[in-house]
Amino acid sequence: MVDSSPATENHVDKLDTTVPHSARLWNYLLGGKDNFTVDREAAEQVLAFLPELVQSARFNRQFLGRAVRHLTGEVGIRQFLDVGTGLPTAGNTHEVAQSVAPESRIVYVDNDPLVLVHARALLTSSPEGATDYIDADIQDPEKILAAARHTLDFDRPVAVMLLGILNFVVDDDEAYQIVRTLTAALPPGSHLVISHPTREVNPEAVDRAVQMWNEGGSAPMAVRSPAQIARYFDGFTLLEPGLVTCSRWRPDGNDTTPCSEYAAVAVKAGQ
Repeated sequence: MVDSSPATENHVDKLDTTVPHSARLWNYLLGGKDNFTVDREAAEQVLAFLPELVQSARFNRQFLGRAVRHLTGEVGIRQFLDVGTGLPTAGNTHEVAQSVAPESRIVYVDNDPLVLVHARALLTSSPEGATDYIDADIQDPEKILAAARHTLDFDRPVAVMLLGILNFVVDDDEAYQIVRTLTAALPPGSHLVISHPTREVNPEAVDRAVQMWNEGGSAPMAVRSPAQIARYFDGFTLLEPGLVTCSRWRPDGNDTTPCSEYAAVAVKAGQ
């Protein structure tokens, strides 16, 4: 059930259904229903010359599940800060984490009105754990950290999840500074999980898709090389197999077809 409070209604009023939005487009690619005609049309235009986009979306979602299961089940992480949540679908971070460790605590961050409406209704927690939602922009990492402290204990390890969000910070220096600000607050043993589009696999089609999106989408985006993405992990130690196309990060029997999303998980060493 969607929250029908005045606050939620105000956010619904802010929805712009005339311009495609990345969260809604991604929802469509994942088979969701929380999207509009303009999002579906934009997706189909890109799919006409970049059909792997559907695979990228699904592989990225599968990577999230594998990464969270590893961090929860093998590493013992019980706190997650998921920035750039997107619209809820099956296998959200809290569902995966709390299926392994019900006491896990998850904070989601996004700034899209439709995401906020659904987050309040769908991002619920197990009785033993906690789930919170912060309405904030990734470009305000200090605000994110301050709000997250209401739910997360930054004296204990935290996994920061940045899946498909840093590409919407088009300035390289700003993107790196955001990551540094978020991770500087983390104690040793914390983890950083990133996925990011790259032109490494299908350069011409990705370039065309980015150009099309930047001419008509809700927010400009950038793709980065694996070397540029690797810089986000400065000060961290990459877990095996390192920075790879997300379908090949510990695939566990899944399809390993290369896609245009690279991903990695890394741990912050002791100081």
